Amino acid sequence: MKNFLKWQGYLFLALFTLLVISCEDDDESNSLQDDEVTATIVETAKNTEALGALVDALTKADENEGSDLVGALDGNNTFTVFAPTNDAFNTLFEELDDFNSLDDFDTPEERDLLALILQYHVIGGEALESDDLSDEEMLTTLQGENLTISLEGGIFIQDATPIDAEVILPDNLASNGVVHIINKVLLPMAVIEMINGETLVDVVIATETLSLLEEAVIKADLVETLSSEGPFTVFAPTDEAFAALLEMLGDDYNDLDDFDTPEEIALLTNILLYHVIPNETILEADLEEGSVPTAFTDNSLQLIASDDTFVIGDDTDVDANIIGTDITASNGVAHTIDKVLLPQSVLDAINAGMLMDLVEIVVGTESLSLLEDAVIAAGLAQTLSGDGPFTVFAPTDEAFVALLDILGDDYNSLADFDTQEELDLLTNILLYHVVPQRVLEADLQPGSVPTAFADNSIEVIASNDTFVIGDASDTDANITDTDIIASNGVAHTIDKVLLPQAAIDFVTQLQLKNLVEIVVATDDLSALEEAVIAAGLAQTLSGDGPFTVFAPTNDAFVALLDILGDDYNSLADFDTQEELDLLTNILLYHVVPQRVLEADLQPGSVPTAFTDNSIEVIASNDTFVIGDASDTDANITDTDIIATNGVAHTIDKVLLPQAAIDFVTQLQLKNLVEIVVATDDLSALEEAVIAAGL
Repeated sequence: MKNFLKWQGYLFLALFTLLVISCEDDDESNSLQDDEVTATIVETAKNTEALGALVDALTKADENEGSDLVGALDGNNTFTVFAPTNDAFNTLFEELDDFNSLDDFDTPEERDLLALILQYHVIGGEALESDDLSDEEMLTTLQGENLTISLEGGIFIQDATPIDAEVILPDNLASNGVVHIINKVLLPMAVIEMINGETLVDVVIATETLSLLEEAVIKADLVETLSSEGPFTVFAPTDEAFAALLEMLGDDYNDLDDFDTPEEIALLTNILLYHVIPNETILEADLEEGSVPTAFTDNSLQLIASDDTFVIGDDTDVDANIIGTDITASNGVAHTIDKVLLPQSVLDAINAGMLMDLVEIVVGTESLSLLEDAVIAAGLAQTLSGDGPFTVFAPTDEAFVALLDILGDDYNSLADFDTQEELDLLTNILLYHVVPQRVLEADLQPGSVPTAFADNSIEVIASNDTFVIGDASDTDANITDTDIIASNGVAHTIDKVLLPQAAIDFVTQLQLKNLVEIVVATDDLSALEEAVIAAGLAQTLSGDGPFTVFAPTNDAFVALLDILGDDYNSLADFDTQEELDLLTNILLYHVVPQRVLEADLQPGSVPTAFTDNSIEVIASNDTFVIGDASDTDANITDTDIIATNGVAHTIDKVLLPQAAIDFVTQLQLKNLVEIVVATDDLSALEEAVIAAGL
């Protein structure tokens, strides 16, 4: 790349002056020499066949006016020289375009370049033998940049390239220092930049897997910035990383051309600057754990140790892996990574304007079509398209189908929520699925979480290695998918419609029967059913109530018929208006015009629906019996049969008001002839009455 060499003549003069100054009188230089060693460093090199190319390189560099590297290394000052072998120079020529031998350094600028390379191999002012070197020690060269010593598995010299040089023959003592023979020509960063001439932008353009990064740099107008002097360290996302970002952004971002507004281009610019470390060339060997400021002002990346390497942390939950390292350029170094790094401000911008809102996500998700219907029916589309942030636990279609099954035959679809009461209920159910803050999966913690349905909370419950969501029912909801990011929050899909207590009450009410329906559905109350119909009370006891019914069983009615005598074999024998009125009053005597659960029972008189007639609640051991106008109390055999319009308790006796007692008494009385006939001691009188025709 001879045509890329841009070298100013005065630079070499300055560096040569540095060489002379650094080699000022060193009173202790001879203290390191063996008295028998008389050859200088240059003479040692000339006497070593493997260092012939080094001698030739020194001579070639000295062809420039004012250069005297040979004279300096042949003088009285003290040096440590890392001397590349002939093979090392041949390897260098193979790597350099247009330089096949030392003869190709045929301009003053190129010979200045060669001099810089040679000065990078010289430590001035001290003769460092191998025992004097320590691991990770940094040595300043005459060229001005540092070399680093590595003693792991031998003696290695780290330059500005990814490949270290190995000392293959150490401690060759000379009269003015020591020579360590190495297997590689060392290259400082300044020389790499001049030889390559490629900026970081050139590197990106030349790398096939970074074509989308190239496109992004051009669109964000950062070509000039990343072609400038730097130095920069760039973490370069691959094409696959950019493809993953575009997929995350949704259908409106199919390629980088979709970043077409000033706001979107500014966003892209900040994303790219977040990948750039300014004013530093951080090679793989220089990576250290910690926070690193980026060119995106006030935003840092995290270098995180991971096994034997590092990953790059941004403001998301997913770290980037480094997949290619130390791609050097004239103005820095690049490392390829498998993810586009995103700072928080960019995440906020994406969420605010580039992603779908929660309603759009619901509409666009096939398995949430019933949730979409519910949101529309409840008039919540505008609310859930608002700024938020919201977290929505989104029931799937299967979850809504299960709810409709629970509600029964009157609810075949969400269209059956057609009264204002039902729509209000549906609204509250949906608000119960909304948390008015952004809660990612990683933020879930066990505990109560207030919802947008005022004064109603859901429970986040730890379950194995995950969480379930508890509502007012006995069945928890499983989270089936998490962290569906929206512009105004996040959604998690669940396999159950969450039910607040108001919905539980509604469902319970739907499943209840009224008191008449309970009587009809209960086999042991068939006689009571017949009596209610005969007395014309079915409509009354199907009304709003509330009522409490003490419901006599079939056996209780059989016992009553026995008391009434042979003329009453069934309730059909109540066939006169007087008898039907009596039956009505008997039934009303079993009805309390209020809702009295078992827990509400207290000893005392309780007015009934039979006007001016009360029953008595009587404490008996740990329970209660019911007293009527007779001498026999009724036992309560079953309690708290809940109905939509009240409650029923079954009893083992038909309760009799005084009017019924009087009726029974009247039935049981005989006339005078019947008394005479029935009395054994009046049989003669019976015979006389009959004979007299009386």
